[in-house]
Amino acid sequence: MKALRNYIDKIKPHFQKGGRFGMFHSTFDAFETFLFVPDTVTTKGSHIRDAIDLKRTMSMVIIALMPAMLFGMWNVGYQYTLSIGASWSFWQTFWFGFLKVLPLIVVSYGVGLSIEFAFAQVRGHEVNEGFLVSGLLIPLIMPVDVPLWMLAIAVAFAVVIGKEVFGGTGYNVFNPALLARAFMFFAYPSHMSGDKVWIAGLAKGQGVIDGFSGATPLANAAAYQMDKMPSAYDMFMGFIPGSVGETSTLAILIGASILIITGIGSWKIMVSVFGGGLAAGLLFNAFAVNPYMQIPAWQHLIMGGFAFGAVFMATDPVTASHTEKGKWIYGFLVGFLALLVRVLNPAYPEGMMLAILLMNVFAPLIDFYVVEANIRRRMNRTKKVVNS
Repeated sequence: MKALRNYIDKIKPHFQKGGRFGMFHSTFDAFETFLFVPDTVTTKGSHIRDAIDLKRTMSMVIIALMPAMLFGMWNVGYQYTLSIGASWSFWQTFWFGFLKVLPLIVVSYGVGLSIEFAFAQVRGHEVNEGFLVSGLLIPLIMPVDVPLWMLAIAVAFAVVIGKEVFGGTGYNVFNPALLARAFMFFAYPSHMSGDKVWIAGLAKGQGVIDGFSGATPLANAAAYQMDKMPSAYDMFMGFIPGSVGETSTLAILIGASILIITGIGSWKIMVSVFGGGLAAGLLFNAFAVNPYMQIPAWQHLIMGGFAFGAVFMATDPVTASHTEKGKWIYGFLVGFLALLVRVLNPAYPEGMMLAILLMNVFAPLIDFYVVEANIRRRMNRTKKVVNS
């Protein structure tokens, strides 16, 4: 590492202002800060000093995503073996899934980072590390067989329209990863819905055995095919069809514990999202008029992308509420609305994406009223003290 540090220091003057490659300063700075801690220090004035920065925050989220990603790779291979009636070893199964998921990750990072670097160069700004997480989230919430060119367009839309037009990382209104999924769903619905998009090769009928459908639990529930629903154990562990990283609630909870222990993710938002989903599920159970509404409330929490959205999407520090009370309100409404869309809208069985995007819009409003309420309460308390 010392040799690399010395080499970076040697070529650094060429990429600074007035150097031969000064126009590429933003790009060079991005690579340097990715490899080493920035050497900038405070020289005057008051500053808040902390051991964590945006790069470390994003790196910790990526670590928390590892259990869901690794399990998702194995599950891609596992679902494929079920579809063809084969019996593979663990490593054969994992390797198959790895080779299927890796191109999605490469395309996501390649397209997204290229756009981020281009905007940074044009603006003369530093390259932010925000896409380090979005670039991994996007492949994990996609079907494994999504065409790569469609994924590239969705990533470009999410980065340009969802983030850069607002000013870049920290200024975006919507979660970029969810915008990519929303774009895919509305632009190419046949590649984001149906029973054949969740299993590698199923759409092409590559040696599929008779009787294998590839339907997700949400699809079975929406069709009132409760006899075809997998067991709660399989849904919790993740042995079911679905998006790459959303199937295993256990792996997602491991990631949640990492985020909570390190203080990166808001446990208040996570708990309130699950609480909102549970409340909506209990309400459906009380007034059940169809088999879908009769599904136990707790079971909704391990179906589809509910857990993944609660842990990794709703907790986005930029697009979520920032006030402490606002986090409870925001999370509860996300969970409640997710089940409303899921159960009452037969055209879209998974409601977590739409619920989070909708609440991204209202998060600033929630914070505004929370702050206003605090101001009024303090003013009333001051008046009472003065009057007394």
